[in-house]
Amino acid sequence: MKKYGFLGIGIMGKAMAANLLHAGFEVMVWNRNIERCSPLIDMGARQGKSPAEVVADSDITFAMVSDPAAAESLCFAQNGVLDGVSAGKGYVDVSTVDPETAMKIGRAIQGKGGRYLEAPVSGSKKPAEDGALVFLCAGDRALYDEAGPALQVMGKKSFYFPEIGQGAQMKLVINMIMGSMMTAFGEGLALGDKLGLPMTSVLDVLAQGAINNPMFQLKGPLMAEGNFNPAFPLKHMQKDMRLALLMGDQHGQPLHTAAAANNAFIKARNSGFGDEDFSAVLKAITS
Repeated sequence: MKKYGFLGIGIMGKAMAANLLHAGFEVMVWNRNIERCSPLIDMGARQGKSPAEVVADSDITFAMVSDPAAAESLCFAQNGVLDGVSAGKGYVDVSTVDPETAMKIGRAIQGKGGRYLEAPVSGSKKPAEDGALVFLCAGDRALYDEAGPALQVMGKKSFYFPEIGQGAQMKLVINMIMGSMMTAFGEGLALGDKLGLPMTSVLDVLAQGAINNPMFQLKGPLMAEGNFNPAFPLKHMQKDMRLALLMGDQHGQPLHTAAAANNAFIKARNSGFGDEDFSAVLKAITS
């Protein structure tokens, strides 16, 4: 039976690792704040002392951290991932990073004889808990196939792209669209409110039309009641919007709508809403 590692026990990582344990996988976990591992240890996970130890002990290690800087630190720091890699070890980074970071980490893992798969996820806290994430994978095809049983436990669908960096590109495109939609959604709710149209009524009308979608259905009622508990923190959405805009600049693609949406997220982050759900951009729109 394969042994798995999981690095990064935050909102997403905790739910993903828990699903592996529920499915009977053997899992060793590590987090910078060790206390976050306690619920998983109670479920049967083993505690790793460092990323290097987890990777060395595991056949396949998953990592879920917040941004490119954290992903690089996890890999290249002393007692980091790279110190535990040896021939044949599999490393699957499910963090959302830019393509350049994915390629840098991939080259380093491969340089030590390891196998690398980037696999950023589409989905937030609830899909993670429900095992309904979508994985956007690129890199080592054999590792993709080998990790398949674990990906199926944590997600509802996996896509494979041949070139490292394409998974990151797809994730940033998807999140750019989502962030832009959320900003327009918030502006519509705010305008309706100014006109005396209750947010709940706007939501009821939206639900009957062509633009109805799961995000509006899930987030709308929470926004109407002022509930911005984080499923996907706003600061991470703004990071993804920024990275998407950088891709647009690199490839000569104007992104006017996304740029305007990013400004709304920057305002929200600077207003102190960064740790709230990304739907809290509404608070910046109405302020």
